[in-house]
Amino acid sequence: MKRAAHALPEALARLEAAQLRRRRTTVEGFAEEDSRARVVLGGRALVDFSSNDYLGLARHPALAAAMGAAARAAGAGSAASHLVTGHGTEHERLEEELAAFTRRERALLFSTGYMANLAVMGAFAGRGERILLDRLSHASLIDGALLSGAELARYRHADAEGAARALDEDPARTTIVGTDGVFSMDGDVAPLPALSLTARRADAWLVVDDAHGLGVVGAGGRGTLEECGLGSAEVPVLVGTLGKAFGSFGAFVAGDADLIEYLIQKARSYIYTTALPQPVAAASRRALALAQSEDWRRTRLSSLIERFRRNAADAEVPLALSRTPIQPVVLGSESAALAAQRELEEAGLRVVAIRAPTVPKGTARLRVALTAAHTESQVDQLAEALGRCCARLRAQGAA
Repeated sequence: MKRAAHALPEALARLEAAQLRRRRTTVEGFAEEDSRARVVLGGRALVDFSSNDYLGLARHPALAAAMGAAARAAGAGSAASHLVTGHGTEHERLEEELAAFTRRERALLFSTGYMANLAVMGAFAGRGERILLDRLSHASLIDGALLSGAELARYRHADAEGAARALDEDPARTTIVGTDGVFSMDGDVAPLPALSLTARRADAWLVVDDAHGLGVVGAGGRGTLEECGLGSAEVPVLVGTLGKAFGSFGAFVAGDADLIEYLIQKARSYIYTTALPQPVAAASRRALALAQSEDWRRTRLSSLIERFRRNAADAEVPLALSRTPIQPVVLGSESAALAAQRELEEAGLRVVAIRAPTVPKGTARLRVALTAAHTESQVDQLAEALGRCCARLRAQGAA
């Protein structure tokens, strides 16, 4: 875009006309102590069905206490990168505990999942090579692939056979096969066992971003790899986040010792940034411990997912095939999704409309996210309100 007086206003106007302009909403507070299930927006308390706080840990007092204690001891900021003087004891302990949790030799902390995926893509692929990604992979995987300088190829969503065919087209140059574990906008799970076989056949790195699976999926909450019985031999690169099920902030890569050491030497988004604040790492350590000791949170979440899906089906809500906390209601057009969001807000429910380019054009949706902090009555209220909303849209020919 050339710089001109009219360029930005015209670009914003085009987004507005296409109903694709995004707007922030300020969360003014919370209606309940120690929970973010009901947020205060514009002076109103709304039940929040859009957060990724799957285990209900984001406002747990133990996390705040751990953060406060670490801040008093270490200060608010790390003041340098990990490779200078920013790496502290809370970082070291969290990495050790994440490695133990994921049953891998080592883990490496990053400030965000975006930075972790940029690191992995740039470290293990480059010019003259190729990266193969699921078509619905997270934007950070796609951007990491593009920035790496490697050629990017994509296979049809969750199509393991398609991935194998795409890899067979250029096996010698394909160095990475990448996918989400749980897809953030659809809630479905990648075909990891088949993808693992495909990647190993070509000696390619299989990278799984399990941001929405860790803490939730698997008998011990260790994510999609645990559920599929896959270890580091089958999936050498695991990317995880601390800002979703664990209610804190930051991300990590887990793998064999040499893999992590190589990232420390080569990952630009690790080397050239200030370390995550130690108080955040301390809160993440407490969340990780709670997620493992309080497995009732996953049990409750599973029960609420089943309840919602059953009630939504009875109310003729068009749900996708998802068994995770992410329950998308695909409505098609941007106008239908925005109208549904407004209608639900009037009923006291916060469910954000997701539009292109976050999802493919023509698949605008309400992204329902359930958490262990929700109540049965709140889930029932949501299913009923969605049923009324979808019936109205069908009557208008909008869904």
